Amino acid sequence: MYRVRRWVVRHSRAFEILYRGLESILIRLDPVWNRLGHARLEAPFSWVERVVKGLLFDCRMCGQCTLGATGMSCPMNCPKQLRNGPCGGVRGDGRCEVKPEMVCVWVDAWTGSQAMKGESDIQVLQEPVDFRLAGSSSWLRVVREASRVTGGDGRGQRPR
Repeated sequence: MYRVRRWVVRHSRAFEILYRGLESILIRLDPVWNRLGHARLEAPFSWVERVVKGLLFDCRMCGQCTLGATGMSCPMNCPKQLRNGPCGGVRGDGRCEVKPEMVCVWVDAWTGSQAMKGESDIQVLQEPVDFRLAGSSSWLRVVREASRVTGGDGRGQRPR
């Protein structure tokens, strides 16, 4: 997983395009998701998200995805689970103080964010992790939030 995760960060621009496209499709399909019921869709969405994001990003299914803001590097892979930047223990070679065999997640995040073309949100303060959402689908959460912002017409922009 580690090698795939690092490869994705090196190709963060392509994954940004892919991710934004998927997000747009999911938001446009909001009327369908509403008819089927978000509660009913949670389990299948979570399963697909766990498989896809687990393979590509080594996702920990926190339920509050910040990949678009962190250069396609999941901050939950940090042994300290830091959401807003590196700890003071990043070694001079960019490696993690806790897992020296691993490049710091935030070194990767910075590198990935610089390659992304869209708005770079890496310097935007992220909210603390709500561990009650662990295991839930962040994709469905984005759709619900966009629906609230646009009044449920399925044509919304991603909420910031």
